Amino acid sequence: MPQMKSVAVIGGGMVGHRFVEALSDRDEAGVWQIHLFCEEPRAPYDRVALTSYFAGNTPDDLLMGEESLWDRPEVSLHVGSPVLSIDSATKTVTTNAGAHTFDAIVISTGSSAAVPPVGGADLPGAFVYRTIEDVQAIEQWAQGLP
Repeated sequence: MPQMKSVAVIGGGMVGHRFVEALSDRDEAGVWQIHLFCEEPRAPYDRVALTSYFAGNTPDDLLMGEESLWDRPEVSLHVGSPVLSIDSATKTVTTNAGAHTFDAIVISTGSSAAVPPVGGADLPGAFVYRTIEDVQAIEQWAQGLP
């Protein structure tokens, strides 16, 4: 029986999701235990389709891939678990839930919304548009307008 290995995938965006899906599908020997660490409180979703939220789609409608991926025994989804530190010497990642060891690591953290240094960027009604929480905040703010 092959020795089990652990891979820590940091970042629950499209790239992190695709890596988890591909490794799980291709690991015929069943050697890899895959841990996906997501800062956001949900499984990976399609950011490109965020605008469809305003047309009535729910956050669940935006989820990527098959939900059954997260039920596979070799895959562990850690939502709301941003990686706070990586120790390459001990091969450990630390999250708000504790420490996890790894044999390999994939860093797929993507990007963050850039806020240009312009006047008014910090005023009420000025938003970034990157996450489901961002579009929900925009919607809530707009509903409160007269």
